[in-house]
Order: sequence, then C-alpha cells, then structure tokens
Amino acid sequence: MSNEVKDFFSTYSDFVTKVTSEPSLEMDALKNSLDDINNNSSIEVPRLLTAALGLGSETGEFVEIVKKMVLQGKPASDDNIFHMKRELGDIMWYWTTACASLGLDPFEVISENQKKLEARYGEKFEVERSEVRKEGDL
Repeated sequence: MSNEVKDFFSTYSDFVTKVTSEPSLEMDALKNSLDDINNNSSIEVPRLLTAALGLGSETGEFVEIVKKMVLQGKPASDDNIFHMKRELGDIMWYWTTACASLGLDPFEVISENQKKLEARYGEKFEVERSEVRKEGDL
C-alpha cells in the first residue's frame, strides 16, 4: 500500500474519531448512557439492544438472499423463498422484542404506520408524495 493511501486512511481515521460520540468510544461513557436511559425512561435497554442488533443482522440476511437472486442469478426457488420466510420470521421476532422493550402494543404500531401512510399517500402511491413530505411527516 502506498504511503499516500496510508496517510489518507490515517487522516480519515483521525477524523472519524473526532466526530464520534463519547459513548461510542469510551466504555464508562457508554455505561453512563445506558444507565441514563434505563433510569430515566420505561425502556428495557437490554431488550432494545437485542432488538436493534437483531433487526439489523436478520434484515441483512434477508437482503442477502434478495441480492443474490436479483443480481447474481440465484434462483427464485421454493428453497430460497422458504429461506426468506424463515428470515422474515426472525425479523418479526426482533420487531416484537423492540415493541416490548419500548412498552408498545404491536397492533398500535401497525395501526400508526397505516395512519401515517394513508395521510401521506391517500388511496394510491405517488412518487411526488414519497419525496416531498409535509412538515412533521417522518
């Protein structure tokens, strides 16, 4: 590797460290952040972390199958559909864990999502409404 490339990565690494939060760098700061959330909210922090990490990883596994089918010639076979079905089940498990960690009723989460999308799109999807949202439409 050239010195130019090494210097670039060294400079970039220093930049990344400068713009990274203390809880992302220091164990004591991370513990304080977790304690603060745990002591000042009704969030079940261990379940929330389990849900967040699990959703990310299981969604990645689902995406991997889709990527291989769409971009790499993997067949849309019954076996691959079954594999995606199992990954979707894992995603649902972690999604339900996230709801529990936040004290949310899963049915209310789905209902709120439906209301949000109805307000955004009405009866039909339109690209304009997906790209140009009203204030407060998250």
